[in-house]
Amino acid sequence: MSFLGSIEWQRPWLAPLLPAATPVLRAANWRAALNAAATAGSLKNHRGLPIRFVPQTELPPDTAYEAFINATGNVPTRDNLHDFFNALMWLTFPAVKAQLNTLQAAEIIKSVTPPVKIGATGSSRGKLRDAATIFDENAALLITTDAELVDALCSHRWHDVFVSRRAVFESHCEVWLFGHALMEKLVSPYKSITAHAWVVMAEQSFFAMPLQQKRLWIDAAVTRQLLHGLTTSDFTPLPVLGVPGWWNNQDEIFYDDPAVFRPKRMATR
Repeated sequence: MSFLGSIEWQRPWLAPLLPAATPVLRAANWRAALNAAATAGSLKNHRGLPIRFVPQTELPPDTAYEAFINATGNVPTRDNLHDFFNALMWLTFPAVKAQLNTLQAAEIIKSVTPPVKIGATGSSRGKLRDAATIFDENAALLITTDAELVDALCSHRWHDVFVSRRAVFESHCEVWLFGHALMEKLVSPYKSITAHAWVVMAEQSFFAMPLQQKRLWIDAAVTRQLLHGLTTSDFTPLPVLGVPGWWNNQDEIFYDDPAVFRPKRMATR
């Protein structure tokens, strides 16, 4: 499809997606290739139903997207970058995607009262669904061994994170993008793009793993975290082009930009 030609795969943030993306990009029918990969990987939702990527027209008009995936295993997929990156996330982190879908679908069911149809799109959202949507659309997974760096990030001490402790970041942290809307934005990157960072603490041995082993470890670790639920307070802002090596000319002037690297707001009573 023509929209796939706009992706610059040499971007450092896309490297973890290449194993899933390469066979799809080579195929004549990208949706068929996604389904072949899903079958080969035995992807399933929490009900044990095989994951398949289907045209958006298969989503009934009175059924919520997440409820449909939960009930059928079918993921409505349009011919655009947004849904393409979503599909790649299913191939890359299938357990996390299945757990997010489980949380979303359970909240949809709880929020609907008779005689409204279960899964109806008009049902009200709750805090957990809001947090799950943020995770699904805009999360960046920060894998690290360094609690001090996490504290600096959460406190918006950007100079500590990216300048004075840059070597620590480079040797004790990795950032893996998860949000498919975030990845869509980064097809045409601009400095102010900000992710919702989700922290995953690891041992130093993680950084010596091959890419595939890292992917499996992250998928399992984040799924375990999500078993306990999530809230919007579990995230912290991360201007993604501030990640070391992800943009040009990352000098002190680059980071001394309060419009992007904003100070933390003071709590109000």
